[in-house]
Amino acid sequence: MEFSLLGPISVTSGSEELSLGPAKRRSVLALLLLQPNTTVPLEQLIDSLWEDEPPEHARTVVQGHVSRLRATLAAGGAEAYGIELATHGSAYLLRLPEELIDAHRFGELVALARPEAAPADAVPLLREALGLWRGPALTGTVTSPPFAAAAHALEERRLSAVEALARAYGVLGEQEQAAALLYSAAVNHPLREGLIAALMRALFRTGRQSDALEWYHRTRRLLSEELGVDPGERLRAAYEEILRAEATDRGRKAAEPARGGKDASAEGRVFHVKPDGTAPSSEGGSTGAAGGTATPAGAETGRDRAGAAPRLLPRPPARFLGREYQLQALTEALADRTTGESPLAVVAGPAGVGKTACAVQWAHLHAGAFPDGQLFADLRGFGEGDEAAPAEILRDFLLALGTRPERVPGSAQAASALFRSLVAERRLLVVLDNARSSAQVRPLLPGGPHCATVVTSRSRLDGLVATDCAWPVGLQALGHEEGAALLGAMLGSVRVAEDPAAARELVDLCDGLPLALRAAAAQLTARPRWRLARLASALRDERRRLALLSAEDTGIAAALRMSVARLSADDARLLRALANSPDGHLNASAAAALAGSDQERTQDGLERLAEMHLVDEEATDVYTISTLTQLFARDEGGDGERGQESGDGTEPGGQGGRPGGTPR
Repeated sequence: MEFSLLGPISVTSGSEELSLGPAKRRSVLALLLLQPNTTVPLEQLIDSLWEDEPPEHARTVVQGHVSRLRATLAAGGAEAYGIELATHGSAYLLRLPEELIDAHRFGELVALARPEAAPADAVPLLREALGLWRGPALTGTVTSPPFAAAAHALEERRLSAVEALARAYGVLGEQEQAAALLYSAAVNHPLREGLIAALMRALFRTGRQSDALEWYHRTRRLLSEELGVDPGERLRAAYEEILRAEATDRGRKAAEPARGGKDASAEGRVFHVKPDGTAPSSEGGSTGAAGGTATPAGAETGRDRAGAAPRLLPRPPARFLGREYQLQALTEALADRTTGESPLAVVAGPAGVGKTACAVQWAHLHAGAFPDGQLFADLRGFGEGDEAAPAEILRDFLLALGTRPERVPGSAQAASALFRSLVAERRLLVVLDNARSSAQVRPLLPGGPHCATVVTSRSRLDGLVATDCAWPVGLQALGHEEGAALLGAMLGSVRVAEDPAAARELVDLCDGLPLALRAAAAQLTARPRWRLARLASALRDERRRLALLSAEDTGIAAALRMSVARLSADDARLLRALANSPDGHLNASAAAALAGSDQERTQDGLERLAEMHLVDEEATDVYTISTLTQLFARDEGGDGERGQESGDGTEPGGQGGRPGGTPR
């Protein structure tokens, strides 16, 4: 007799599968198998079987399921295998040899494997272990939190085994096998950073560098949009490893004699990468050195390998809808070549409004206008950790442009000068995502008239507008039509069309923020039987709204927390005071009364909050604060203030952390 937890719950005796009956009966068996040879209290079974309040006759129902399971096992010959389902007071115990449970055999096989020390032995052990899986763990059980947690734990063990098998393949030099194995797992678990990092390295070792970098940018975007976090150390380390290795490889190729390469000295040259990696050719150029111009120290490395045009954009955003006006505004701002200057646009708006998606969408639509490459960097201005230092970003850019690692200057000032020299005559697009301040951005701006730069930020970055003639492009919340269209793209148009009024209400309850709408769609996707009206009803409860638009410790609340963490203590207190506004509309006088402060000081604070898009100035001295921002500010309470005064932007012990995430 064999018991299966790694897939649909089943019991086989010989070649016959026993009939286990309905989901709750299978769930009782699953819970007993998850704790073999251990007494399981009746109350635990009841709590696990009913997600909501259990019925009055719950004990009788469970007892009936146990009785029928006992009869089913007995009919299958359980006694011959040493299997007994016993009652101990108000608890049950399933006594059996644990090797009859597939999850136990799986764990034993994985424990025996040593992928680094004995890879040849580990491969068959791990393949046998993974072969025990027949689908998602605990399929057929009820969808209550205890079973979801148990299934998640089993899935984590499976993924660890997949990663171990990939390591064993890697040690054996079978990189293609490792990449194929990891790819399948990564598609189903796109936010598991260790898995993606391993896949990136495996792809790079098979010569698929562009695929490896694409996985990094895809994952970085998903982490930002869905969880509101930046890539962790393992993912970032894999990315930097590949960049360094590519730069070293380009340096080796550049040292080889050029084969038919041409250098271009004509204005407006366009470089092309030859598929065999030889020196680049250019349109309308002549052979030899370029026009006798002086070459800055280190710049010759970039010129010699100008053909390796970097393509660092993340993947185009999935299910991108609308924003035609903003896309056109970016085109008008960045396509202007009449000034002789490098055009610059700043896409600004509140957390979760889709700034990164808009900028990346435009960049992909117009990538052909920048044949010498597209650079992308997350400046981490509003993230969990420290913002990215300009020197760190410049190093990545210079490596991507072909500068040898030893030629990258150590100071940000020198690296910025070299960067501007290298790109002065190129047609290059630079996308700087999630900037905190104008000072962080300025060293990263290219100087050539054929370059263009898009910056995204939650701040307006008025400094760039003043000193660098940046063109501001504001993003606002979605209206009813666009918001419902986004829900339709996520859930299917039929499901949304069934209840258009509820869809409009969901847009209102989510303040029209794409991030909040995506979180709502995720809730509905996980509950296919729910109508939109049921979620709308739950979201009307302001005490639950942030939690429902969240997942674990990330989500809309986390996105707002990133913005609030950058405020001064006085501005954070003012924001919490504004949360008490009855309708979210107020002027400086009303705000001062709520904050208990003088009007002039409050006016200055309101302007700073408006710059950070935490309030909106609809007209002169008419401010609004969104409902979600009010709810977050109320939740933060005193914890947010203590975090501000501590100087580290954290909120120890606070519950305002009802999760959220943000596409910036």
